[in-house]
Amino acid sequence: MQRSGVGDWARDPFGFLGRHAGEFRVFMPGAAGVEIISRGNRRKVVSLEEIASGLFIGRANSKSPYLLRIFWPDGPQEVEDPYSFGPVLDEGALQQFASGSLWDLADRMGALPCTHEGVDGVAFSVWAPNARWVSVIGDFNGWDGGRHPMRLRHAAGVWEIFLPRLGPGERYKFEIEGADGVVRQKADPLARATEAPPATASIVAPQLEHAWSDDEWMARRGENRHPGAPISVYELHPGSWRRPWDERPTHNWDELADQLIPYIQDLGFTHIELLPIMEHPFGGSWGYQPLSLFAPSARYGSPDGFARFVDRCHQAGIGVILDWVPAHFPSDAHGLEQFDGTALYEHADPKEGYHPDWNTLIYNLGRTEVQGFLIASALWWLERFHIDGVRVDAVASMLYRDYSRAHGEWTPNIYGGRENLESVAFLRRMNEVVAARCPTAVTIAEESTAWPGVTAAVEHGGLGFTYKWNMGWMNDTLRYFERDPIHRGWHGGDIGFGLSYAFSERYILPLSHDEVVHGKGSLIEKMPGDRWQKFANLRALFGLMWAHPGKKLLFMGGELAQWAEWNHDRELDWGLLQQPEHHGIQRLVADLNRLYRTEGALHHTDADPRGFSWLIENDHGMGLFAFVRRSFHGGAPILVLLNTTPVPRTGVRVGVPESGQWRQILNSDAEIYGGGNFGSGGTVRTAAEPDHGHAQSLELSFPPLAAVFLRYEGPVV
Repeated sequence: MQRSGVGDWARDPFGFLGRHAGEFRVFMPGAAGVEIISRGNRRKVVSLEEIASGLFIGRANSKSPYLLRIFWPDGPQEVEDPYSFGPVLDEGALQQFASGSLWDLADRMGALPCTHEGVDGVAFSVWAPNARWVSVIGDFNGWDGGRHPMRLRHAAGVWEIFLPRLGPGERYKFEIEGADGVVRQKADPLARATEAPPATASIVAPQLEHAWSDDEWMARRGENRHPGAPISVYELHPGSWRRPWDERPTHNWDELADQLIPYIQDLGFTHIELLPIMEHPFGGSWGYQPLSLFAPSARYGSPDGFARFVDRCHQAGIGVILDWVPAHFPSDAHGLEQFDGTALYEHADPKEGYHPDWNTLIYNLGRTEVQGFLIASALWWLERFHIDGVRVDAVASMLYRDYSRAHGEWTPNIYGGRENLESVAFLRRMNEVVAARCPTAVTIAEESTAWPGVTAAVEHGGLGFTYKWNMGWMNDTLRYFERDPIHRGWHGGDIGFGLSYAFSERYILPLSHDEVVHGKGSLIEKMPGDRWQKFANLRALFGLMWAHPGKKLLFMGGELAQWAEWNHDRELDWGLLQQPEHHGIQRLVADLNRLYRTEGALHHTDADPRGFSWLIENDHGMGLFAFVRRSFHGGAPILVLLNTTPVPRTGVRVGVPESGQWRQILNSDAEIYGGGNFGSGGTVRTAAEPDHGHAQSLELSFPPLAAVFLRYEGPVV
């Protein structure tokens, strides 16, 4: 794309346009005429002569503030001359931007309604250091790149202009002649609102005007984040959890809150986690290919609507976590790719800048400006929208230069290794900044390798995350449960191995969206056996998950035992709840959450190895497991039994650490969950028969394909 009718002055428009030594110069292509009038009395000062297409010039001795009277074909317009205003951005802000530490970036750059030199309007600014010229275009100037070329602030490579009499709601983009001579129209990387896809314009957003009512939640939020707190997360895609009855494709934030909040309260989850809601062009990416890291997707309404949603969740006692994607971005023409005619946001070398798995581009985290842009995005959601945490997507792909690359397809680091040192530095810095500015928020890593110290403090050589998804536990556990029960007894290591490293990091156990898409089958479809066995297996899996050390995460639909894989284009199969087995799974999840929250032994020591001890880890082929969870901060020990075969086991003696009475508090084989009601039931007493390293034991029954929880009630009176 090429632009015509503009001279070289577009590279320094403020040096040419405006008032200079008594001469007025105005570029208004398409105007029939232009007059200079006094701002005070609206009297004409001078009529300008069109000396070239769209270029009007005239002389006058007046030094008073002036307006332009522009005669358009559809009528006259009076407006201040944008080229009569001084710079908007101060030098301090530009220095902070260049150093990657302008944390209130979206409040200082992008498109900001403001009052400048006594005039209301919008200040536009954009980073494009290698561009030959940059203009702001929109409905306000007929999308004509010749109308409003911008001023370059050379020290930071930032272009800016103040346009008077504009306000929120205006659509806009930046037109950029790149270093390669190509003219591109780009959306604003700092836009705080956008058009709904497939439209691609940015929108001037007002300041967030929401009056928050979550002071109580924010004051005690720190109590809900520490390693001993009960954290159970319901992961959802807001566009496909439920669909409206009318023809609209999605609910808005207020409608979602009306339905989701009571549902989460009934199920007992402590948090929700939203798949990325930052604006993304392709809905089929589920948000994982975002281009507007400061704008809530227009699919669901306005930024104020999203703020109301978060506030209502907090008032209901529900935390909100956002998936956030600093690893890569899509190559849509209106986005960040070749933003100023160079690889500005991405690496120039495809060995570093192209992601083969997702056909996306990788951020160049060696640039301070890119680091600052991304960290400012995380802070935007945490500080402005009161988000309780960010789950950082695809951390493993960031940490390794050879991630998904064959020999010869990647570039070693300066020491010849495969570690991505720039990404490591970025993640550490991001976590340090978040911890300093938002100390009660959490950061969560989706990291699937054995990288050491993901949740260790930065000062101790770690990455500084609060929690890490335990992908190893997920893979091993699902592999075990997908096996025919007849073979499980010889693969108990799939269950036991996870406990060998369960306390090496602060973990979240994820059964996420990634496990129920792309032909992997839904959770219940992964389970072997007939219909009864599938449901029983799923109940046992959930029982193990909630009993196992680590925080919990379940993707929507798992609690319904949905048969179909998740499809982002349709809502969950809510009608399944009319069937007792499906309703039973939902009730079990709610009861497991209640148990997890009320029994200190099940959450206080999620990250403390002293709180877990095996009783039966390898039963030589019977598929049985037994272990004890205990708290050191109040609460009775909990004994957990797991039978992963469809054969009931009776008369099994299990050694326990405390003598006296143990009472069953949950049995996944209970009739209310769709089971057969088999088990010891009620209260059982220890006998003075040593077993499993303890002086006393219980004689117990293990229901088929079930998990059972027993709480120690004290000595026999």
